Amino acid sequence: MKQITASLPFEWPSRAKILSMVETLAIGTAGGLVFLLAGLPGGLISGSMIAVGIAAIAGRPLTLPPILTQTVLVLLGISLGSVVSRHLIQQLSAYPLTIGLLALATFCSTFGSSYYLQRIHGWDRTSAFLAGSPGALSQITILAVERGADLPGIAVVQTMRVIVLTAALPMVLALAGVAPSAAPSPTTTIASPLGLLALVAASLVAALLLRLVKFPASWMFGAMIGSSVLHGAGLIEGGLPDWVRGVALVGIGALIGSRFARMRIKTLAGHIHAALGSFTVAIAVSAIFVGVVALTTQVKFSDVVVAFAPGAMDAMLALALTLHIDPIFVGAHHLSRFVFVTIATPGIVHLFGRTQDDVDD
Repeated sequence: MKQITASLPFEWPSRAKILSMVETLAIGTAGGLVFLLAGLPGGLISGSMIAVGIAAIAGRPLTLPPILTQTVLVLLGISLGSVVSRHLIQQLSAYPLTIGLLALATFCSTFGSSYYLQRIHGWDRTSAFLAGSPGALSQITILAVERGADLPGIAVVQTMRVIVLTAALPMVLALAGVAPSAAPSPTTTIASPLGLLALVAASLVAALLLRLVKFPASWMFGAMIGSSVLHGAGLIEGGLPDWVRGVALVGIGALIGSRFARMRIKTLAGHIHAALGSFTVAIAVSAIFVGVVALTTQVKFSDVVVAFAPGAMDAMLALALTLHIDPIFVGAHHLSRFVFVTIATPGIVHLFGRTQDDVDD
């Protein structure tokens, strides 16, 4: 009987894990609602992220199970795909130029941040390059372990960059007058029950196909592709109810904030200056390229800012949704950045980092 039970592919979560999940969602929801009621831009995702992050740093064991994380990403993808229109598709002609500039911006940002960490904070080259790479955190972590890099320091720098961007970017865009200072009133048409069923089915099928080929962020991009095809072809009108989109945004915020749950305060405090300094360098480099793109193309300034922001794909796409920014443009660029970082970072570390002999010693 014990052998049969051990071989089952599914295990019910323990009581502690369930309580941790409920606490995470409760704190995230409360934080998101406070920010939303205060009229802050990107309130649901920013409020949820900050509230959960503070609680996690304070020592609360906050976490979200994989099945809930995947559900949130699918809902986010469906919502992003539901805003596809012919106008968005017509802007595809600008992508080759801007993606090329994004590749250059990524390399410059990585080298600039790593140089800062080496010269100002005395980091070794391998750790500095891995911390300066924007995105692809799972691949960066694997490389850090293989090369004997400073994994806690890299985790703090990478996490702080996402946290600061997600919290500050909506307010910066609002103050600049290029994004709404508060969420607009809900006007999105809700798809019919049959349409909603088709959206979910198409999104899950596309996501599972992408997982088979190990496509990055497959749950979110698969759902986005499935939803985009149905809406772009005119087969379905409308999308998810506003409250469902709100749940997805709160979930993404809680997921980002929960990254601090396994981080000690001593570790965070020891690397906070390095994290903020390297972030400043990355933002300064990105701002130069944002200015070039804004001056040489017809793409909206707010779209360029979010597309070139060196943050996580899920967080930046969630901001695109809540700030009514072109999700196709932002998604294409952050996916391109992921590919750049995944392909180039191992080579950069091999050429410019510590040699493998030094690591082994």
